[in-house]
Amino acid sequence: MTIDRNQEYLTGLVQELCKLPKETEWVEFKMNDADPQEIGEYISALANAAALYGKTSAFMLWGIEDRTHDIRGTVFSPASAKVGNEEMENWLLRLLNPKIQFRFHDLRLEDSSIVLLEIGRAFRHPVQFQGVEYIRIGSYKKKLKDHPEKERELWRIFDQIPFERMVAAENVTGPDVLRLLDCNAYFELLGQPAPERHDAILQTLRSDEMIAPTQSGAWNVTNIGALLFARRLADFRALRRKVVRVIVYKGNSRVQTEREQEGAKGYALGFEGLIAFINALLPSNEVIEAAIRKTVPVYPEIAVRELVANALIHQDFFVTGGGPMVEIFSDRMEISNPGAPLVRTERFLDSPPRSRNEALASFMRRVGVCEERGSGVDKVVFQTEVYQLPAPMFEQTGENTRAILFSPQPLTRMDKADRVRACYLHACLKYVNREFLTNASIRQRFGIERENKSIASRYIREAVGDGMIKPYDVDAAPKLRKYVPFWA
Repeated sequence: MTIDRNQEYLTGLVQELCKLPKETEWVEFKMNDADPQEIGEYISALANAAALYGKTSAFMLWGIEDRTHDIRGTVFSPASAKVGNEEMENWLLRLLNPKIQFRFHDLRLEDSSIVLLEIGRAFRHPVQFQGVEYIRIGSYKKKLKDHPEKERELWRIFDQIPFERMVAAENVTGPDVLRLLDCNAYFELLGQPAPERHDAILQTLRSDEMIAPTQSGAWNVTNIGALLFARRLADFRALRRKVVRVIVYKGNSRVQTEREQEGAKGYALGFEGLIAFINALLPSNEVIEAAIRKTVPVYPEIAVRELVANALIHQDFFVTGGGPMVEIFSDRMEISNPGAPLVRTERFLDSPPRSRNEALASFMRRVGVCEERGSGVDKVVFQTEVYQLPAPMFEQTGENTRAILFSPQPLTRMDKADRVRACYLHACLKYVNREFLTNASIRQRFGIERENKSIASRYIREAVGDGMIKPYDVDAAPKLRKYVPFWA
């Protein structure tokens, strides 16, 4: 939506809106009429109209005469308004779906009290209030279902505009762009010298769609520009909840928190610092090799890096209320992100890469934050096998996707579910590399001695019995039998 606004900006915005020749589909003027039900319906109608007409925000103003747009003042006070015993603003937010960004501003103009309601545009699907979708037709509020041609046009717009290209901050001056975004880091990560002139820097950012020009000569900062290079994501109200949270718990439950930290910077700008911070919190072991004592991390650094990068890149930014999260327990670490997975979790390793946020993923690949397309989960599984850790787990929990890395434990302490999951992912990894799961490869995966090959055979039978792997050639002799994933 926008960055925080000062009174000078808000005053100028009200004056510009008052210059409009008449009410538009995305602006509504009121005097003192402040019925909460009407306000909720207008939020739905104006948010949908803003999307329909290509606006970043829509507005309601109190204290402005409807016909002449003269400034008269209002007695409406949104801060003190209530519905029953509930604050009106909280009541409105509760009944909106999705819970879009909106904000009331109180200001003085020409010695009169003015209230400005700034409403973020609809995204992904029309905004509802109390289960009903509204739209503006001229200066009238109507139910969207009664205007199917507008509904079809709105859905076409939602299908065409990805989240990354939407606006995080609008009408920003050139100097403020350089203040909000770390432009030096942009050029450093791309391995390019930064231009000396500010206008050249802005034009380069424009070419990468980090910013876009406005008709007034200012700039709009796009979501991808803010997500990648914001000095402080909190400067962009709609992106504040998209920061990465890192939480360390005492023990193996969420009962007691030892430490919690939120990231501040954009993802590309702060990624290396984030990974270093996480690795410093993870447990490690000391080993002696060639009479030299070395500290070895419990979790493979490559696996941690890939899973964190995946959580950032593949999250669903339209899911409100939270962002990526890294949780560290005594026996595991969990990395989660908003959004249900686009492919089934058991097919993460072999499925062709799909991303909700292709522009974000593409730039993160360009600067080396993540690896080639589709290779991340392969690396995670391979690294856990090299470290002989329990197999990682990938799961969907409600509207979130979660990846879990487990700390080392002896084979004797792994239960059947752990062993079957390890055999399945081992078969997947072999299959994508044009190889097969065999008794010998399972012995290597689990560190089983050759004379105990019957143990490996038992683990294979468990995985076959659970339907996770199957023989490649059922007619082959048992000693020569090879196995593939159930879907191969």
